[in-house]
Amino acid sequence: MTVQVAPSAGNRLRATSVAIAVSLSLGISFGSSTAAAQTAPAKRPPVLAQGQPQQPAPAGQTFEEEIIPQRYANNPNVDAFINDMVARYDFDPTTLHTLFASVNYSATAVKLVTPAPSPSVKNWKVYQSRFLDPVRINAGVRFWKQNQATLQRAYEEFGVPPEVIVGIIGVETIYGRYMGNFRVLDALTTLTFDYPNTPNREDRMATFRKNLEDYLVWTRDTQIDPTSVLGSYTGAIGIPQFLPSSIVQYAVDYEGDKHIDLRSSQADAIGSVANYLKENGWENGRPVVWKIAQDPGTLGIAQAAADGQPEPHWPLSQLLRAGMLLNEPGLDMAAEGGTPVAIVDLPSPALPTEYVLGLKNFYVLTRYNRSFFYALAVYQLGERVKARMAMEDFNAAGSGAAGSGATGAGAVSPSATGAGGSGSASPGTVIPGAGGSGSSGGADAPSPASQ
Repeated sequence: MTVQVAPSAGNRLRATSVAIAVSLSLGISFGSSTAAAQTAPAKRPPVLAQGQPQQPAPAGQTFEEEIIPQRYANNPNVDAFINDMVARYDFDPTTLHTLFASVNYSATAVKLVTPAPSPSVKNWKVYQSRFLDPVRINAGVRFWKQNQATLQRAYEEFGVPPEVIVGIIGVETIYGRYMGNFRVLDALTTLTFDYPNTPNREDRMATFRKNLEDYLVWTRDTQIDPTSVLGSYTGAIGIPQFLPSSIVQYAVDYEGDKHIDLRSSQADAIGSVANYLKENGWENGRPVVWKIAQDPGTLGIAQAAADGQPEPHWPLSQLLRAGMLLNEPGLDMAAEGGTPVAIVDLPSPALPTEYVLGLKNFYVLTRYNRSFFYALAVYQLGERVKARMAMEDFNAAGSGAAGSGATGAGAVSPSATGAGGSGSASPGTVIPGAGGSGSSGGADAPSPASQ
């Protein structure tokens, strides 16, 4: 169960009092721009997340891409880019000039990456309900059953549990159902040369340029027509919504056919997600989040220490000394005292803010998409699917043994599996990848995209 801060004036006052009382022990300087400067790492520039979860268009609506053809023919910036690709990667200049003359400017991609004039209010409950719906959970059970051997192999090879892989793929594309219908070349070119005027424009353009470079090299080396690949409005591809740079660095041939196909091969998608998480620091056998107690003192500490940083940096012992209480039965506090954690805040308008402690594996999930909402939704979806799988196995074992009166060999009660954990306590909603700040969320993802 996640914990909540009651919104009443009394509780706010108590939380503020507690926060002030523990400020010295936590090293937080209230009212100062240097709050937690010695404990928390400096905020990083925005990073392009691995993928914005794909969503179907709202009921009764179609999603049509707005394009302008031939914008990039005889474009000085594109010409300079082509010259660089020729010099660095030995491309044929005529081939690239011909290719970019066929590229369309995607007004839709620009529109979707442009922040709203008034940022939307972060809403964990809405985000959560979007990704922990029955359709996605049922699809997750089917995906798990269809790929049980592959998921187990990935767990043994990479140390990433099946439920985590199932959670990511479910949030990203509902197991390949929505992978995007934008031409990747159009999206990457548009966002490389015509990114909208935002505070992080230069960083974003550099990121998209790197992905455009990797896309052109990848399609050339694998003999794929670069105009044929479809993906999200930010150029993410396939079942796991990998950007081209991630394909080059992390994608694996897990089907054994000497060809990586993230759009059609569920095995390649599973292996690639597992490899991505392992290479980004996934710790086998370690938890993702810890729950905290719901008493006012603990919640006040969480509220004071929540700084939007996904990377664990608060030593658990420091929070315990300040008075924070955990709600994790059986946890060895002495052994875990030095474990760094992040304070994960999950606000919802007109509802108490929820808090959990994020561990290293929670941070690794934010490396896929830099969002608290995203990481917790992935975790909770995977746990929900795992719990449903356990329930179905239990029921099947029970019905099979009914005739003999036996319990059913190997049947395990779902309540004994631990599946569901804090994940089943509260379903989650995530934010889009392109623009997350690493805090509780960002704007909700627009209808169709995943990076």
